[in-house]
Amino acid sequence: MTKPARLIFSFLLSANRILAQAPVQQTDPVIDNGVLTLRLDLSRGGAISYISLSGKDRNIVNIADEGRYIQQSYYAGKTIDRKADGQSPNWSPWSWNPIQVGDAFRHRAKILAYRKRKNELYVKCIPMLWDMNNQPAEAEMEQWTRLEGNVLKVHNRLTCHRTQDPYGDSVVNDQELPAVYPVSALKNLYAYLGNKPFSKDTVSNPEVVNLSSGFWGRYKNVAEHWMAFVDGQNWGMGIYNPGCTEFLAGRSGVPDKEATDGSTSYIAPVKKAMLLKNTVYEYEYYVIVGSLEEIRSKVYALHAARGRISHAIP
Repeated sequence: MTKPARLIFSFLLSANRILAQAPVQQTDPVIDNGVLTLRLDLSRGGAISYISLSGKDRNIVNIADEGRYIQQSYYAGKTIDRKADGQSPNWSPWSWNPIQVGDAFRHRAKILAYRKRKNELYVKCIPMLWDMNNQPAEAEMEQWTRLEGNVLKVHNRLTCHRTQDPYGDSVVNDQELPAVYPVSALKNLYAYLGNKPFSKDTVSNPEVVNLSSGFWGRYKNVAEHWMAFVDGQNWGMGIYNPGCTEFLAGRSGVPDKEATDGSTSYIAPVKKAMLLKNTVYEYEYYVIVGSLEEIRSKVYALHAARGRISHAIP
């Protein structure tokens, strides 16, 4: 099983562990722009925990356990056996793997800073190493989340300062950019998988792969850089990462469940990267809420805007 697959399984199993949990540090920040409501969970590294239509109380982010949410996680170095240092036997050997929410033992990330502006939230945390028992990573994660109409624009940054670790840093790993868990009531998967991107060519509606098959579905030609889960009325959540043409997606459990249920949908744009001991790694992605037509239309607009910016740079 690949490292991303094992991490995902560990997330889905973590809810069954009965272990101590850190207290809420601050009142969780909320912003509402009249179209969407967004909330971060400051007891879980500031991960995105709540997205709803403005004025509604239906959360379309699955938060059944600490492995869900919309959050950062990264891999670096080689996989090693650290059981003598407190590594979980279930996740050994393992690579350096900082997680925004917390570790497999349910210890959570420490918030260093956050601020709220009119339509933007910023958070900075010390992530936890997923496989280790209460071991903060030698790193900081930052997240800027801005509401623009029906779009969340998110900029993530990982700053590494690894010193005394045995993992090494000359290994290329798949990175989830980011890991996104929509509710399983958003059960129909769409993307453009053809060879004529941004031409309004017909979108694909692939069968949703269930995690019980052994792994999520892997899609290597996501030419418009987005995938979406929508309901029976073609309304839901799309994820657009302009730097990725490979995605993972699927479902764990059954369809038609909500935010606190064990069943969930899953999307992750994926890209390979080597994270050195002093790497600063950052990327940008977008969460788009609306009809399938609105999601794709917004992706086209964002793509066109990026093209105008790149052409304007001398």
